Amino acid sequence: MKKRIGLLYGGKSAEHEVSLSTARAVIGALNFEVYEVYPIFITLEGEWRRGERLIKPVSTIEELQFGDPTTILENNITDFLIDKRGNAIQFDVIFPLLHGTNGEDGTVQGLLEVLNLPYVGNGVLASSAGMDKVVMKQLFEIAGLPQVPYTYFIRSEWKSDQQAVIERCEEALDWPMFVKPANLGSSVGISKATNRDELVKAIKIALQYDRKIVIEQGIVAHEIELAVLGNDDPEISVPGEIKPVTEFYDYDSKYKDGSTALIIPAKLPVQIVSRLKELAKRAFKAIDGSGLVRADFFVTDDHQIYINEVNTMPGFTPVSMYPLLWQHTNVSYSALIDRLITLAIERYEEKQQLHYKKD
Repeated sequence: MKKRIGLLYGGKSAEHEVSLSTARAVIGALNFEVYEVYPIFITLEGEWRRGERLIKPVSTIEELQFGDPTTILENNITDFLIDKRGNAIQFDVIFPLLHGTNGEDGTVQGLLEVLNLPYVGNGVLASSAGMDKVVMKQLFEIAGLPQVPYTYFIRSEWKSDQQAVIERCEEALDWPMFVKPANLGSSVGISKATNRDELVKAIKIALQYDRKIVIEQGIVAHEIELAVLGNDDPEISVPGEIKPVTEFYDYDSKYKDGSTALIIPAKLPVQIVSRLKELAKRAFKAIDGSGLVRADFFVTDDHQIYINEVNTMPGFTPVSMYPLLWQHTNVSYSALIDRLITLAIERYEEKQQLHYKKD
């Protein structure tokens, strides 16, 4: 019997377009002989729309954005579980292909938990901790993972005393600094600052996206990424190196201009690769990860290692780093999707063994 898959994509997020590209790629890789595939689209305005069952891959991203008002799930977003005749659709698994806010931050994962639906990827805690860079760093610190120095503040602090915030950054860090929204991905809103004027400008940009801002110490290092796959005993891919032509790996270099070189596997000594894999697994467990995580590191020329962050829903098109890392570890894109669906069902079945009532 075919497994019934609900693909959840789009969303109210700065990474809406990235999600659409991911959805198109996953649909193209799914085996329609094995899966029944139902698209569930969330518009930029937050409307939930479910399309008819797909019987073949889509040829354009526009096909994934349903405009027919009759498909809008009006007041109850859980209507995506009901077909046109009012019968319940029994999904075997939901595959969230949402990036950024309201997608990989634990919110939609919480909804799926309440609905008692199996879903691919990280749970509520791991997703929310992985999205909030400050919480993530605090968990990494507890786990003993090496990190570059950082500081953070919230919007109200900036509004009340900008000078105090700037002085705090200069006391804690040296130039250059990287300014980031705490709760966003895909390098949206991130800027490099080499002086006070640039710092103020970077902070104003970041505050457009979040109320909490992280300032990190800039270092000269190689950007190394590893892919993690599994639940309690995850596997780790070969490492890959990001070589952006721009000053850093920003949104445009990731998704638009193709100016970034990906070196897979990264040219690193065996002992450094072994250490990176150990730290990637430790980071995965520090956030209580499940399914998939991409762990990002800095490695200096003298082989000092610092964890940068983990991404609980990394870029997932065939040319994104996460799938490419597994391709070079002998796991194809379609096989990777199959593995993630299997892991989701395994994690769900484990949860169903828990007792919620006193005997």
